[in-house]
Amino acid sequence: MTRALLAAVLVVAGPLAAQDSTAKRTVQLTGVVLINAFYNSAAVNNSDVPQIAAADTIGVRGAGGSIRQTRLGVLVDDPNVLGGTFSGEVDADFFGGQLAEGRTFPLLHLRRATATLSWTHASLMIGQETPLISDRNPRSLAQVGIPGFSGSGNLWLWIPQIRATAEWGYTLRLAIQGAVLAPTGGTPQSTFSTQPDSAERTSRPYLEGRVRLAWGPTDDPSEIAIGGHQGWLRGLDSTSGDTILNSQALTADTRLKFGPVEILGEGFVGKALAGLGGGGVGQNFGAQGAPVRTKGGWGQLNFRATRAWLLGGGCGLDNPTDADVPAGGKLENFVCEGHLRWDGEGGLVAGFEFWHFRTTYSTGDFTANHLNFAAGYRF
Repeated sequence: MTRALLAAVLVVAGPLAAQDSTAKRTVQLTGVVLINAFYNSAAVNNSDVPQIAAADTIGVRGAGGSIRQTRLGVLVDDPNVLGGTFSGEVDADFFGGQLAEGRTFPLLHLRRATATLSWTHASLMIGQETPLISDRNPRSLAQVGIPGFSGSGNLWLWIPQIRATAEWGYTLRLAIQGAVLAPTGGTPQSTFSTQPDSAERTSRPYLEGRVRLAWGPTDDPSEIAIGGHQGWLRGLDSTSGDTILNSQALTADTRLKFGPVEILGEGFVGKALAGLGGGGVGQNFGAQGAPVRTKGGWGQLNFRATRAWLLGGGCGLDNPTDADVPAGGKLENFVCEGHLRWDGEGGLVAGFEFWHFRTTYSTGDFTANHLNFAAGYRF
């Protein structure tokens, strides 16, 4: 699979490279080959990249290894398109599942694919990207296939969308952003015969807006932002019949740089947010078919001790309203992590991470610890 993908990239990149002398278009192959060794002290929902502790009284533990969080990307840049600059990116990993033989036969998975036109104070993006209101993820080598704190405060799901940004200022930069997203209820689909989910059956797109304030270098900025999300889901209420319900959220996010210190974080309050990447601990509908109201967020502190060494940690929480949660559902998910990472010469990377999960069900709290050692190289 990897050889086939590289061959396809070379076929595409060859003709484009020939145009470099006139159009100055550049094509670059990027990626990281990453292997993860892991150990779980108790049952979790996903052995190599867990999000919650499973409601399992037996306490299944185990260890293993995986290379399916390896990523491959293609970057295209053209400095002269419609009076602006064009940048395109395809970002894939091997987290799309596995064949019958298990994790050693992982399937290619498209994460992000974007095409962006940028001018001095405006940009237009078309493609598949994170929700506009939660365009941030924690740093991790252990949680790549599914970003860290998913189901514990991080709304992350990659969704097809059109996004526009208008920005004013130079030293202090104010931006207003808007996005139209494909509706998604976060419902798993079958392998081939896909069907409309609860959001798609409304025939209404998701709408999002965000106001952002940034300062510092444009390629390494500090930012604070607030956002809003409006979506619709078609529910089936036993008392009122076929109804259209609201999916809504108010959010805040930040990235702050103080020399070698970096602070990352997001917070939200809303309802029916499973389609944005696990909000409400993956629960859209609850008692009597009502949308599950929830609040949550995550934060991470990172310290760059030297050019090569990064250490830090963070926590995340998703806390649905207990009365809204369906019978046997998840009442809360709290996660904390600590990490130590080394970025060496020649693109070599390595890291050790500790993750603690505490998931509350109607039957009580279940906890699990996840230890992860990662090693690989970037190119």
